[in-house]
Amino acid sequence: MQDRTMPTTAVAPGIGPPVGRRRRGSAALAALVVGALLTGCAGDPSESESAPEDSDQAESPGSGAEGPGEGSGEQSGGDASDDASATDPEAGPSEEGDPDEEQARPDWPASSSTGLQPVETITAGDISPKSVVSSDHGLIITNNMMYQHNITLYDARTHEVVQTLEDTVQPAEFGLEGYPDTVAGSPVEATWTADGQHAYVSNYQLNDGAHRDLGASADDSCTAGDAIRPSFVYRYSVVEQDWDQVIEVGRVPKFLTLTPDDSRLLVSNWCDASMSVVDTASGEEIEQIGLNSMPRGIVAMLDNTTVYATAMFADEVYAVDLDQGTADVVLRTGSRPRHLVRDAAGEDIYLTVSGADAVLRLDPESGEVVDRAVTGDEPRSMAISADGSALHVVNYHEDTVSKFDAESMEEIVRRPTGHHPVGITYDVVTGSVLVANYSGSLSVYDDTGGAPGSLAAD
Repeated sequence: MQDRTMPTTAVAPGIGPPVGRRRRGSAALAALVVGALLTGCAGDPSESESAPEDSDQAESPGSGAEGPGEGSGEQSGGDASDDASATDPEAGPSEEGDPDEEQARPDWPASSSTGLQPVETITAGDISPKSVVSSDHGLIITNNMMYQHNITLYDARTHEVVQTLEDTVQPAEFGLEGYPDTVAGSPVEATWTADGQHAYVSNYQLNDGAHRDLGASADDSCTAGDAIRPSFVYRYSVVEQDWDQVIEVGRVPKFLTLTPDDSRLLVSNWCDASMSVVDTASGEEIEQIGLNSMPRGIVAMLDNTTVYATAMFADEVYAVDLDQGTADVVLRTGSRPRHLVRDAAGEDIYLTVSGADAVLRLDPESGEVVDRAVTGDEPRSMAISADGSALHVVNYHEDTVSKFDAESMEEIVRRPTGHHPVGITYDVVTGSVLVANYSGSLSVYDDTGGAPGSLAAD
């Protein structure tokens, strides 16, 4: 295994150029862009036996989803379609000020020493979020349930909707052949570049924009096998306020992450039992590395070469060498290992095991289990605090979020969430934790103060 004392910083390579840009957005988002540029940016999933427990499918295409729609979503700062400055990143901040203006970030207490105080429930934007991810530069992205066909962006401080963007693209504008003129995706997960200027979004499956699937219909059991058509990852540009890259990957892509130097994008292909490796400079997949049944979680280590990945339905964790293109099983777990995170120093890896109601701490040099803790019912996604002292885990079937001391693995507090919490993120700008509730809301918690409490909300 690689030496975990590798340098923690690296020179980021060039991120690939945009193709076929089409701009839309809001004045609030334009203000966020200006601040970043000026400062340098120093329905329910299936529960049936026919689909696995981690299903990203909703009950039906008509289960409360309106689809992308015309002019969908709320926008703050005025109507972008009527105000030329609303889509112009040079227009300057709004009179209310720039939410991402460079400010000294507070020196928060250690996360392991604080509570997790409920602050707000966000429903603005007609959302049904499958995932939520902070850019750590003033924006929050949610990917909504696949049949809703859009993403929603929020101001990290005010929690106002700054943009709703549909998942339709014109592949020919991005140099891709063999597709209909218009293609729609089905957003699942997202990951941001280190500078917060781009977000990559995986799409469960593709259709022709008129709700006709390209290839066989995809499902979480991969029933149609190779007849399912490979899908896309989109790249969102904060400056352009639109998709600026479309990348071909495998079948039913789910989780995705970047190496610390942003040079390679890693995507788990659920129905290909593989991980796509994308060169971000060119925006092209350079290889697929074989894993096992239903891969999902991925975490990249500080050497930008060593990666750990889960194969949920093989109950395995893999160590992947990106330079060699190899993958080896390093751990066999309880039922359904799902999500992986690491601390900033690369000294510890954490793993949720959904079917065993557990979170494990792993040694990144050996992949061995160092410690474990009992979670609530069906732990899914997880976030680690900026200081690495606490873990936040959503318990899907229990409608709660647990906070653990990352060193002792003791549970600090457990709080109620909305129905079916499935995604979670820690926002460095505000010291907040946001939980994506698949039923249609975001639960917001203050992680910076208050004493640890009981299960009941304060």
